[in-house]
Amino acid sequence: MNLRVYIIRRLLLLIPVILGVTLLIFAVLQFLTPFQRAAAFATNPQDLRPENIDRTIERYHLNDPVWVQYGIWIQQVFTGNLGLDRNQRSVATVLVQRAPATVELAVYSGIIIVIGGIWQGTVAARWKDRAPDHATRVLAISGWSLPTFWLGLLLLAFFYGRVNWFPPGIVSDWVTIDRVNPGAFTRHTGLYTVDGILNGQLDVTWDAIVHLVLPVFTLSFVSWAIITRIMRSSMIEALSRDYVKFARAKGVPESVVVRRHARRNALIPVATVSGFVVAGLLNGVVITETVFVRPGLGEYAASAAVNLDITAVLGFTLVNAFLLVITNLVVDIMYAYIDPRIRLE
Repeated sequence: MNLRVYIIRRLLLLIPVILGVTLLIFAVLQFLTPFQRAAAFATNPQDLRPENIDRTIERYHLNDPVWVQYGIWIQQVFTGNLGLDRNQRSVATVLVQRAPATVELAVYSGIIIVIGGIWQGTVAARWKDRAPDHATRVLAISGWSLPTFWLGLLLLAFFYGRVNWFPPGIVSDWVTIDRVNPGAFTRHTGLYTVDGILNGQLDVTWDAIVHLVLPVFTLSFVSWAIITRIMRSSMIEALSRDYVKFARAKGVPESVVVRRHARRNALIPVATVSGFVVAGLLNGVVITETVFVRPGLGEYAASAAVNLDITAVLGFTLVNAFLLVITNLVVDIMYAYIDPRIRLE
């Protein structure tokens, strides 16, 4: 089976998976009354006014059989309507507005997690049972064991509370220059680190980086341990293979043996895990963004959960589920590209 056929087959299998995910999320709605479910269908605050609520229930058939309600709800979802939150704001609009803060945090954390984990695992395997390996394992176990909120609060209390470095939030107050002077700062991507460069204002980029240091470190330190441990195990196995021994016997430098021969093959299982670890960062940002007061998707989901805002929580869950499904597809395709034997199974 060639790669194109494999991708087409995976795309077709994606349809029942997405439908299954939406069915599970919709099932949660069935524990609510029609009056409560109306918020997940409403398109404007007027739909939820007391005098209009019965009309909204009738309009979206919230007293009809479950399959009728599911058909209407899934149609609303795919047209971008995730309902209104407790503050009668469009959930989809709020998620789009808050996404850049989360993407910025997740992208930089993901880069550090993958590159740092691969590098640490390679070093540990190369110096197996010696000082670098022991140090790496201590760091990995520490990262895997530390609660995210505890590490975040500890770093915040020391670096910001005592020495006034790396403040919480997303940017300093002075960065919001577009409020003072409209048009002076254009939000091209929504990422301050990128938009600062595109606007030629490197001080904005630097300020955004300063605010990212602690949350990125917190999210990365807790997550890269699994990449490190898998890379170490895979690398140790690769270094014991016959083709590595043969390369050494030919006099190939050790650095070349590690980089070109062993590490390339050791990356196959790491590639699979890395995709899910990076996708799982969306769950991690719920705590990290709350600790560091970053107005992203995670902070919105945490606030919604505290206030029992079911519509907002379901909207976040739906986005999270779609990201995990898409990540699973990307990982499968990437894995098949790295190891062609997967396509034949």
